[in-house]
This record gives sequence, C-alpha cells and structure tokens, in this order.
Amino acid sequence: MSFLNTLINGNEGGLKTDGLTPTQKVTLRAVIVGILYYGLSALEGMMMRAHAITPLPMLNDSHYFSVMTVHPIVGIFGSTYLVVFGAFTFLVPYLMKKPLYSIKLANATWMLIALGALMSWLGGFIFHYAPLYTLYWPLPVDFSQYDAVGGLVFILGIALIMIGTLGFIYNIFATVFYTEEGHEKRPMKPLLISGLGIDGMLNIIYKLSGREPYAKEPAVSLPVVAIFRGTIDTFLDALVILTCGVLILVYIIGDLSGATMDYTSVNALLYKNFFWWGLDLIADGLVLIYIAGSWYLLAMLITGKKLFMQNIARAALLLELIVSWAVWSHHLLADQGQNNMMKLVSGEMVTAFELVTQGIAIFITLVTLWSARPLKMSNELKFLLGGILGFMLAVPAGIIQADMGLNRILHNTQWVAGPHFHVAILVGLTMTLYSAVYILWPTLTNGVKLYSQKMASYHFWAHLIGGIGMGAFMGMAAMDGALRRTLYLEGEYQTYMILAGICGLLLLSAWVVFLVNVLMSVGVKGLIGVFTKSKLDTKALVPEA
Repeated sequence: MSFLNTLINGNEGGLKTDGLTPTQKVTLRAVIVGILYYGLSALEGMMMRAHAITPLPMLNDSHYFSVMTVHPIVGIFGSTYLVVFGAFTFLVPYLMKKPLYSIKLANATWMLIALGALMSWLGGFIFHYAPLYTLYWPLPVDFSQYDAVGGLVFILGIALIMIGTLGFIYNIFATVFYTEEGHEKRPMKPLLISGLGIDGMLNIIYKLSGREPYAKEPAVSLPVVAIFRGTIDTFLDALVILTCGVLILVYIIGDLSGATMDYTSVNALLYKNFFWWGLDLIADGLVLIYIAGSWYLLAMLITGKKLFMQNIARAALLLELIVSWAVWSHHLLADQGQNNMMKLVSGEMVTAFELVTQGIAIFITLVTLWSARPLKMSNELKFLLGGILGFMLAVPAGIIQADMGLNRILHNTQWVAGPHFHVAILVGLTMTLYSAVYILWPTLTNGVKLYSQKMASYHFWAHLIGGIGMGAFMGMAAMDGALRRTLYLEGEYQTYMILAGICGLLLLSAWVVFLVNVLMSVGVKGLIGVFTKSKLDTKALVPEA
C-alpha cells in the first residue's frame, strides 16, 4: 500500500503543480513527452535488434524496414528535440533574468513537434512507409515500392515538426532581443555580437595587441551564446528539411491524384548536396554546439566557478559556425558524381577540424571541473562525464569515416550506425541531456526529492555500458563485413547481434528505471498536474530565481 501511495502521490508529497510557474510547466511538458518518445524509440530499436537475431512473427521483413525508417525520426525529433527545446525554453530566460517571450508559443511548439513525430511514426509503423533514407531523393517518391498514403502521413508529420521548430527558434530569438516592460531598451548590436561569440574573438585579438578587452562583461552569458548560435543552425536545417518535405509532398499528392510525376526531373546530386548540407547542420553543427554550451553550463553549475578560458570558448563557438556550414560533403564521399575537390576540402579537411572544435570544448569543460576538485560524484557530474566520453569515442569514429580511402570500406556498414552515430546520440548527447535533467530537477520541481539514488546509479551504469557496448559490437560486425540497412536471414553476424541486443536491453532497462524513479518522485498526480492549468498560469510572468 505504501508503494502504491508513493506511486500515486509521489515521494514525500510529490510535485505540487499549483506552485509551478508557466515556464517550469511548459519545460516539464516538453521534457516528459520527449522522454516518453525516447522509450518508444528504444522499444523500436529492441524490436529491430531482436528481429536481426531471430525473425519475430509480429514483424515481417517489410515492416522491419519501415520501423527502421521512422526510428531516427522518433529518436531525434520526437525525443531529443523536445528535451533540448524544453530545457532551453527554461534556460534562456533563466540565464538572461527575464521572462520567456511567449508561453503560448512554447506550448504550441512542443505540441506541434509531438504531433508531427506521432504522425511520422504512424506513417512508418502503421502504414509501412519504408524508403529507409527518409527524405533522400528519389527514394521517398518511388511509389512503385512504397505506399503513397503512408508517405503522405509521414511527410505531413515532418512538416509539423519543422513548423514547431521554427516556433521554438522565434521564441528563443525574441527572448534574447526583446525588452521587458518597464526596463530600459537594450541596444541590439551588443546582444547580436555577443550572441554570435564575436566578442570573445575580439577580446583575444585585443589582448594580443595589448589593448583593453572589447567587452569585460559580455552582453550574453556563454551558455546562451551556444544556444543562440546553435539555434541559427536549427533555423537553416528546418528550412532545408521543410523545403525537401514540400517537394516530396507535391510528388505524393500528384501520385495520389493520378498525375504522371517524373522524379528524374529533379537533379539527384544537387538535391543530395542541399539535403545533406541542411541535415548536417543537426549532425555536425547543432549537436556539437548545443552540447558544448550544455557542458559549459553544467560545469559552471556543478563547480560554482567561472568557466576556464571563456574568451576561447566563445571564439570556438564562432569558429564552429564556419565548420558546421562546410562539412556536409563527407556524406557524399562514396558518391561517384560528387566533385573530388569538394570531397577533399569539405569531406576530409574541414571535417577533420571538428576534432579541434570539439577538443576545445572537452578541454575547457574538464579543466573547469578539475580546478574545483574534490567534487562529489553526483548524478549530474557522472552523466556529464559519460556524455563527454561518448563524444570522445563517437567523433573520432566519424573522422575515421571521413577519409576517401577508409570510406570505401566503412561507408555502408554497421560502423556508421554503431560506433559513430548511435554512440554519439545514445551516450554523448543523451547522457549530457540526462545530466541537465538531474541538475535542473530541484529547480523545475521546486525541490522535490528524487525517490531513489540506487535507481539513479543503475540508470547511469546501465545506460553507459549499454550504449558503448551496443556501438562496439555493431562496429565489430562491421569489421567482419556487416552492412547497414541490411537484414541477414541466414544467421550471419548473429553473435555480434546477440551481444548488441543484450546491450540494447541494458539501455531499455535504464530508461524504465529512470521513468519509475521519476514517477515515484513526483507521483502520478503530479505528472498529470503538469499538463493541467493552475492558478499561476494566469498570473504575470516573472523570471525564475
């Protein structure tokens, strides 16, 4: 009875939602839905892992590839976008000590993204839309193989996600630039210069020339610089993906109406360059920049100290602007039509520079932590170190692929999916986000105590070992020749697939334990209360202290 009471009402009374501000509530809504989508993505992943070991009766081969198509949409947009956008919706006004520009827009943002992810999931999981590469021309419009209705539902979902993303972007930029009522108007120029990290670069140049610093007190704090800078990439990516989606939508509607649609009229190579330029703003720009900013903020919050080499950190974020816009060609190293000079400069040389920008972020974060030792190995510190380790493994694994010689061996293998982007997302990105969740927990819940530290410790170790282990075994299969997006029906690579499946179960169990820990802490009543109105929802917004 005690367990049931705690589950319903929460640990020591649970979450009192009437005391939450609108900004806290909209953040919790986005994060909760994002965590639930992560669970759906993990379940999909385990279905595919199990089917690769022993075919499941409930999952035929065609359905397997439709699940594979929608899996990254649920994991990246449905989960990661919602958690990241939710956290930044709280952090930007919190760090700038001013109210969020629009609570209504913030609520619309998470609902549009959540609905779009659901529609895309329905397109793949229910309607079996399975082009594998979700928007890669001409696969999404080849309806001799794929269901047009499924494609329509899928692409409309993508469109809603991108519209919601544009709403988040507008809200963040408006929050940075607008002047709240009763305050002196802030000039836009210093905010823009600081938001882009230009002031950090100027401070370094001025110091080298023996002059006074350009700005002793920057107009925008360093974590906000990373959020502001990463949101620029988010904006460009949303425009590219939305444009691709609209193009595909035209072909889908044409096919459904009986018109003859010639998809060869769109230049596939030009499309691929446009598509990968936009998509890479997430993979190699937005993630690295957002993550760097998150590491900086977490390091400062954990240690209570200023960040080591702040000007270098600001300048590095500005430098990443150039790098993230110029690395997309590493996705086209295996494309014989791609210009060799673009492969060399963008695909190899500029891509290799990501080791420098990411290395700077890791060095600054670790030195900041080291300077404050001894530190308590808290949940947030453990997950921060786990996230750093994830990128220390995944970024070099990606750089290895960005070589024209090695790319011929690794390009279409499990190496890409395992040691590179699964380790980057599951260990590097997700563990960093969990660190942020743990450190913001008391602030977002007004001091609700976590139900079980043992559960939190299991969450850490199961997620870390499961994420790295799954990536490693997929990489080993790749070294023996296992291709990606390929289902082996004769038991090839089964040992590696079984070991990767065990690690996948660890990941899934880590999520379940974390979810139970959250439920036992806030209570089912508290969780429901996050999505209902309270007295504070109608009051004037004030910055949270």
